[in-house]
Amino acid sequence: MIATFGPGGNGDWFYSEGKKSTLQAPGWVAEKGLDAFEYEAGNGITGGEATLKAIGEKAREHGVRMSFHTPYFISLSGVEEEKRLKSIDYIQKSLWAAELLGADTIVIHSGSAAKITREEAMRLSCDTLEKVAEAVGDHPCARLGIETMGKVNQLGTLDEVLQQCKVSPIYAPVVDFGHLNARERGGAFPDVDSYRRVFDKIATALGDAFAQTLHCHFSKIEYTAAGEKKHLTFADEVFGPSFEPLAEAIVRENVAPRIICESAGTQAEDALWMKQTYLAAKGGQKE
Repeated sequence: MIATFGPGGNGDWFYSEGKKSTLQAPGWVAEKGLDAFEYEAGNGITGGEATLKAIGEKAREHGVRMSFHTPYFISLSGVEEEKRLKSIDYIQKSLWAAELLGADTIVIHSGSAAKITREEAMRLSCDTLEKVAEAVGDHPCARLGIETMGKVNQLGTLDEVLQQCKVSPIYAPVVDFGHLNARERGGAFPDVDSYRRVFDKIATALGDAFAQTLHCHFSKIEYTAAGEKKHLTFADEVFGPSFEPLAEAIVRENVAPRIICESAGTQAEDALWMKQTYLAAKGGQKE
């Protein structure tokens, strides 16, 4: 078991080399030495069946592990029941796309708590997740990942995500370390142990298997008092978090997460740097 790395969507490096279609992404990612790719459908699922299937075939051909980010307009905690119920359809369509892509995880935003109490938002989100579980059954083609979020007025603390995941075994946490750091205005991950506690908390709440194969996002994120403002690149030296302690935590915990980089345009370069940093840390581990 070894950690794997890849970009979320296509970045500047991909396009600078003349690539134009996500159909080219799996081969390009593998050529660069990366292992994973997250198909971004935040603005909606626009790819047709043939295209998604072809991308999935390319991913299998090149040994690239696929995941899928669901549309941003999914609303687990919306106060309008019609909108929440429509989200079930969006999640089902996301699973359809994931199956074509060969993706083993779909990533879903946790929900908003901007206009209602957090308690009411959690109640609504868990109700929606119960309805999703009823609709998709016990064995969906991909695990349904619930993401930790970066804005304070969103659901998405680690504790909230773990509570949501307890609705059904089909749910798994997706930990965005940049989001958690932004929520805490830069104070979430000062050292190796702060990262290790994330894996330990997940294992305690849900079981070792969920921590062992955790799906993650990582990027440096600018934040304000309200939390996340915008994604940055690894060239930033003001905001965080730092990846090196996470690399050491992964090695010490002997876990094998998949880490998708969501840097602003440099997601592939930064994912490759993370992989190299992790392998260096793993290579330096004392037997």
